[in-house]
Amino acid sequence: MDPSARRSGGSGSGSGGGGGRPPSSLDFPNLPTTISLTPILSSTPDQTIPPPPPTLSRYESQKRRDWNTFLHYLQNHKPPLSLPRCSGAHVIEFLRYLDQFGKTKVHSLGCAFFGHPSPPGPCACPLRQAWGSLDALIGRLRAAYDESGGIPDTNPFASRAVRFYLRDVRDSQAKARGIPYHKKKRKRPLTDAAVAESSSSRSDVGLDEVQGSTSTGGAEAGGRSSSSSSAS
Repeated sequence: MDPSARRSGGSGSGSGGGGGRPPSSLDFPNLPTTISLTPILSSTPDQTIPPPPPTLSRYESQKRRDWNTFLHYLQNHKPPLSLPRCSGAHVIEFLRYLDQFGKTKVHSLGCAFFGHPSPPGPCACPLRQAWGSLDALIGRLRAAYDESGGIPDTNPFASRAVRFYLRDVRDSQAKARGIPYHKKKRKRPLTDAAVAESSSSRSDVGLDEVQGSTSTGGAEAGGRSSSSSSAS
């Protein structure tokens, strides 16, 4: 009988009989008998989810968008401008650039609808940015400039030229659209000094009235006494 056939037959009978021993750690000397998960868990980095960033208000979101738009405008400027070299004249140029995206009809002086708040028909007058939108935009950019580390004394958005430009835009649009601008008066809360002054003024008025009535009463009494004495 072939020795190879004898060996294969013996191994087959052993496995087929089901009496073979289970594999132990001696058959696989490199395999540990027990596996501990403690080192694995301890070496796992902290995967906690960071808290979400605070949601920005509508004003803060709009201010960030306006600031990014202005910086993009400076980069595309010919020649390119840096923020420290920006002046009030560049801010006015930026505001005039935004007029092409405006949605407010501003009638020219030769238009038949000049000064009419509700024109009956269309006209060829251009669209402009409304004065209120420009004024709010400058306020947000002025705040963003200070928050970005700019020097408040050299803030180009707070320059006199920009203020004069906004005033001219306000007046010209009010005349062209026939909508006068009325500044809203804010009600100031009364301070302690104002309350004391008003109360003192009321007391003075009361004293004057009392003194007037007293003098009048005295005069009447004097008149009655003199008349009675003359009659007697």
